[in-house]
Order: sequence, then structure tokens, then C-alpha cells
Amino acid sequence: MTREIDTSTVRVGEQDVYLATPRESTGAGMLILPMITGIGERVREFAAELAGHGVTALSWDPFDGVSMDDTPLESMFELMHGLDDEHCLGEMRELLDHMFGELGLQKVGVVGYCLGGRFALLLGAREARLANVVAYHPTVFPEPAANHTVDAFTESARIAAPTMMLYPGQDTAVPREVFDRLQEALQSRTDERAATIVHLYPQAHHGFSDTRSHGAEVNEHAYAVSQPQVLAFVDATTR
Repeated sequence: MTREIDTSTVRVGEQDVYLATPRESTGAGMLILPMITGIGERVREFAAELAGHGVTALSWDPFDGVSMDDTPLESMFELMHGLDDEHCLGEMRELLDHMFGELGLQKVGVVGYCLGGRFALLLGAREARLANVVAYHPTVFPEPAANHTVDAFTESARIAAPTMMLYPGQDTAVPREVFDRLQEALQSRTDERAATIVHLYPQAHHGFSDTRSHGAEVNEHAYAVSQPQVLAFVDATTR
């Protein structure tokens, strides 16, 4: 059943963020950490899909209003290389405070895509409040970028929440060795809550959740298979 939803841009501290809410709240929420697109059309669609499923979705804006709706990819890469890990994580924690506080949500998880997938793993290690962590094709490199000061491999082993990671086998941005190391880190966790669900889509490409990649049938199929399972995972951990 798809629920009626409301969408808006809201102010949280110094941040302008995108909010999608079901008109009848279930008390469940997900913090969305976007891909390089920023809060573009596709990220707003992700938020609407979660809200239509009964989950309040709040989208962090990594680029302060700039998105690929009207900005070329080259400029987005420049902005991405200027992101500071600790500053970004601080903004995300402020948004979690807002979700548990002003929005009155009882259980909140995090879902990230590409660069947001990496941040979802980092935030999961820092935030015991999270009900789940979902990392869609996380952009983690074998050797960290200059602005990546927090190690995703070390942090992934510290996540307390149930975690789902989805990886495309033909990812030319993130080598298979990275997926193997992240999987090993996640599966090293022994806490009762620390369930690990790992998806491998052998022929899919990096960013397969983005509809712009769905000209390739393997990407469209990977998303069609994965997203219902992600929604079921969110249900199981936030309701």
C-alpha cells in the first residue's frame, strides 16, 4: 500500500534538508545520504518511495543546495573532493537529533548511495541510536582519497546496528577487493544486533540505483531485485 505523503525543504540548524513524510506517521524514519548528485531528482524519488512506504525520510544535503539538476558532473566532483569527514558526520548527527527530537520518531536508520554509502558505514560506527545501516554501492577506495580522514574498513567493524551492503560486480570505481574487505569487516562483528546482509550483483555497474544507469538492463534488474529487499529490511528494523 502506497501512503499519501508530504514533501518540503526544512531548516535544521544551518542546514537546508529535504523531508518526505507519510501523512500518518509510523514512528519509523530513515536518514538519506545522497550520491554525488546532491539532493537531485533521483534522491527526492528515494525519499518519496520511503515515505510512501510509511517511513519518514530526511535527506542530508552534502552540497548546500547544489545538485545535478542544474550543475555539471565535473563541478559536483570538485565539491565532493572538498567534503570533510568529521564536519559531514557532525551534520548527520544533528539531523538524527532532529529526527528523534522535533520529528518524534522512535526508530531511525540510515541509507546511503555511492559517496553516501561510505558515509552510512562511517555514521553507523559512530551512532548507537541507529536501527539499521544500508550502504548502496558505497564509494570506498583501496587507498583513501586525500579528504577521507576516517577509515571505512576499520569503522565498518564497529557498527552495532543490523547492516545491509549492496555491491555491483562490474564496479569500475570500487574494486572487488574493497567489497571483500568491507564484507570481512562487517562479518567480523559478533554483537547480537550486528546482523550482516550482503548483496552481490555480478553484472551490475557502480551507481545501479540511479535510474540514469538503467539504460543497461543489468542495472535496472539489480535495482528491481534489491530495492524491495531493502524496504523489507527497513521494515524489520524500524517497526
